Amino acid sequence: MRVVIVIHEGFQLLDMAGPADVFATASLFRRDAYDVEVVAPAKGPVRASGGLTTTVEHSLGSLTGEIDTLMVAGGLAVPQVRQDGAVIEGLVRLAARARRVASVCSGALLLAEAGLLDGRRATTHWLAAKELAERHPDVDVDADPIYIKDGDIWTSAGVTAGIDLALALVAEDLGHEVARDVARGLVVYLHRPGGQSQFSTPMAIAAPSREPLRDLLVFIDANPAEDLSVPALAGRAGMSERHFSRVFTEQSGGLSPGRYVERSRADAARRLLEATDHPLDTVARLTGLGVPETLYRVFRRHWRVSPGDYRRRFHSRRSSF
Repeated sequence: MRVVIVIHEGFQLLDMAGPADVFATASLFRRDAYDVEVVAPAKGPVRASGGLTTTVEHSLGSLTGEIDTLMVAGGLAVPQVRQDGAVIEGLVRLAARARRVASVCSGALLLAEAGLLDGRRATTHWLAAKELAERHPDVDVDADPIYIKDGDIWTSAGVTAGIDLALALVAEDLGHEVARDVARGLVVYLHRPGGQSQFSTPMAIAAPSREPLRDLLVFIDANPAEDLSVPALAGRAGMSERHFSRVFTEQSGGLSPGRYVERSRADAARRLLEATDHPLDTVARLTGLGVPETLYRVFRRHWRVSPGDYRRRFHSRRSSF
């Protein structure tokens, strides 16, 4: 399967290198499954935003033949690159010859400029999501997921999410077992479902300015099975319930204590499903969710997949590389 990754001056190096290594590693498990090519507006050296240089052998205009997967890298220079009509026209031409098209990070803005995301649901780095939505109102922008598949168009969130996207493409092509083997081979986090938020629960809110609340978040995330009701948390923080709820919500950017606890428990359940063989009633008990029915409801709300399906797809099994 021919994979063409498009880069440009100022591209994010990991947007290219992460997916390229995923496809290359997959070819170790399924011999020669992928043939990866890197192209740019002009052949020769292309400087990444971090200062390293990649030398490409083919330009956008010189590439011929059919393409299985066309993938576009993002980077800080995307606002300048999208003004280059030759680049956008080149993407349109290549996309017409590709079975599927994908973007990593702010590369979605280049796909949108080429009209390839019109009428589609798409994601991008959360910092670029507002710009994508405002500049391209015909695109249904969802800034939360790690990656989104809409028909033959795939888009992903920022930087390392490109690895998740590439693993999802490998899973679609070669099966989930191969994708898991690739993840283990690269020693990366087992490939996450696209519906998962770009942020883990602790990352989803800014660090509270008050030390008692910072310590409380650590306690919540480390002890999901404890009594994490508002009265119990308020007592631990040394505040009245009403004052605690108000301060917590203010410090967390609008997330109530109950909502944070639920997200933290859903995150803990996800980790147990990946790393253990505990039955669902045990997972529910260990994460403070009580019973499998509550686990199912909360898990679906936060990860957009059932606990059983998540485990079937992402449970880690011992394997040598």
